[in-house]
Amino acid sequence: MDDTDLLDSYSASVTSAVRRIRPAVVHIGVRRGGAAAGSGSGFVITPDGYVVTNSHVVSKASDLMVSLPDGRESAATLVGDDPDTDLAVIRLAAQVDDWCVLGDSGKVEVGQVAIAIGSPYGFQHTVTSGIVSALGRSMRSQAGRLIDDVIQTDAALNPGNSGGPLVDSRGEVIGVNTAVILPAQGICFAIGANTARLVAGWLITEGRVRRARIGVAGENVPISRRYVRHFGLARESGVRVVQIERGGPAERAGLKEGDLLIGLGEETIGGVDDLHRLLTGHGAERDTFLKLIRRTERLDLLIRPQARE
Repeated sequence: MDDTDLLDSYSASVTSAVRRIRPAVVHIGVRRGGAAAGSGSGFVITPDGYVVTNSHVVSKASDLMVSLPDGRESAATLVGDDPDTDLAVIRLAAQVDDWCVLGDSGKVEVGQVAIAIGSPYGFQHTVTSGIVSALGRSMRSQAGRLIDDVIQTDAALNPGNSGGPLVDSRGEVIGVNTAVILPAQGICFAIGANTARLVAGWLITEGRVRRARIGVAGENVPISRRYVRHFGLARESGVRVVQIERGGPAERAGLKEGDLLIGLGEETIGGVDDLHRLLTGHGAERDTFLKLIRRTERLDLLIRPQARE
């Protein structure tokens, strides 16, 4: 194939994917306190009108009005909002005929085609394409927590496209477009579809994502190699406890200030973000062992994290 044939093949892949996904991509108009407060994009994921978008697009909205690709407008209600992953789910009042397929972001490879689509102007979509630049990125949400499974791509994110889908050449959603680094032109990020599927499921069934807490304030610290070798640790960092909440799970378990947290259950802790991740989900609020080092001792304390309000 010569260069022209290759470009034609690439164009055909992009247009085919856009044709498949476009009927399910919507524009979301937001009002807060009766006044217009911005807009964004989203995409339908179920035949009964559930739509995935960004938390920062719909958070604290008093009214949501969604423009569908066929020109219809529909009111929508906020089903659930998770600022920790910058994801939210809304539900349309109108019936829908098209919805997206959430792919497996675990199978995404660096270098593959990535297509970002949004609906910043209602039924008029905008499309950019590029390649997946990097995988396994992490970034801070507005809530301060680390979002894992972030896909970096050079498919530019146009204004108003936040919350729209990032799709592969088959038209399957591999991510949710969520942020752009303004000083670094052409770089944008998407939350992986696997994370979006998990969070959307929680939001649809329970309206929130279950997260637990153990009642400590901690800081990331390196662990000396002597300690790593002596205790056979898998990581060279941990979380030092700097403050313990009175009456909280940590105090009841016997934790003390200065303890070095290195694991929870069967998982290792290399930093505060690991601890946050392990305290997410239905299984977080059950008895487990908190692994730590206290001075020269290696201890396992039985602890039951409690639900975070």
